[in-house]
Amino acid sequence: MVQTDYLEEKTNEELLEMYRAEGRIEVKQALVLRYLYIVKTIANQMRNVYTGSLQMEDIINEGVIAIMKGIDRYDPERDNKFETFISRRIRGMIIDLVRKNDWMPRDFRKQVKAMEEQQIALGRKLGRSPTDEETALAMGMDVRKYRKLQRMSTMMNVLSLDMITDEEGEHQSLQLSSGDVESQPEKAFLKGESRQILAEAINSLKEKEKMVVSLYYVEELNMGQIARILGVSEPRISQIHSSAIRKLKSYMSGYLH
Repeated sequence: MVQTDYLEEKTNEELLEMYRAEGRIEVKQALVLRYLYIVKTIANQMRNVYTGSLQMEDIINEGVIAIMKGIDRYDPERDNKFETFISRRIRGMIIDLVRKNDWMPRDFRKQVKAMEEQQIALGRKLGRSPTDEETALAMGMDVRKYRKLQRMSTMMNVLSLDMITDEEGEHQSLQLSSGDVESQPEKAFLKGESRQILAEAINSLKEKEKMVVSLYYVEELNMGQIARILGVSEPRISQIHSSAIRKLKSYMSGYLH
């Protein structure tokens, strides 16, 4: 008990120095508890990034491990303040977890088709547009994951043929229909094909470009929010976004022609 009281009287900087000098596990444990708030804060800030694929408990558990590793690797003579050092590592850890969990499902096209079929079937049965909760229940899917699938489908439509412009800025003649696609087999085929090709195009992007596209169009974050999450400047995020869109346009233009 005396030992615990003694550690509680120390500042964070003193504990870090003590651990570097002595390597005692109880000092490390005390530091982890001191810095756990950073994991929780960043987990809340980045909730939109991982919701649907990860739980906050997963982030916190991995964050504790990141803090423990960070304490061992931190060098006050080389690195910034520990808070800044560990915050960057935790953000990177969350992004890596999202990448590993694949923000775009492999069976995305199949899931979107199932979602649209359920929406139509429920609409006919209920005589009105079904709620997100009703459609998610019919699909046996968590409502948060269902809403993310909806946003991804919207992103695909926004980014697909409508985003491809010629050099004069005019839209290509092919357009996605917002009407009854079932009565227009050519456009239904085009819609499905464009989604598939665009999914392939997005997967061909660099990791940061893919992440910015995901955060901007799927999670609906603004450039400033994305900049804070990725730990870079807002102009840099705009550059990455522009680069990604140019690549997607080029990829999709090649498909059209």
